[in-house]
Amino acid sequence: MLEISNNVSLADWEIELSAIRSMGNGGQRVNKVATAIHLRFDIKRSSLPAIYKERLLASKDSRVTKDGVVIIKAQSFRTQEMNKDDALTRLKDFIKAVMVVQKNRRATKPTKGSVQRRLTGKANRKDVKQTRKKVQF
Repeated sequence: MLEISNNVSLADWEIELSAIRSMGNGGQRVNKVATAIHLRFDIKRSSLPAIYKERLLASKDSRVTKDGVVIIKAQSFRTQEMNKDDALTRLKDFIKAVMVVQKNRRATKPTKGSVQRRLTGKANRKDVKQTRKKVQF
């Protein structure tokens, strides 16, 4: 069972884990041992609350397929158990990140004082340039 929050958790049957061979160069045992983990999580079939499902399906993350399946491949570690823990942690973090509500941005205007200071500074720079042109031969 994977605990997402105090009142939301995923049962073991909802997460499909399969061991595959890791990619990349390796040593003597690379072609014999399946240490990488391929995690598949079907959002639509899961027991998550509706708001979780909506936000997961609406996310623009590349790990979510068009069919609503989250696919995570973990192969950072040398052991299958550590890769399994890594994949489950990444799934948990992904679900938590989707539930964070972004604060709405409010458009602001510059104050009258800051506009006045900017324009005064531009005028001063213009005067300095003109006096430098007169001094040069």
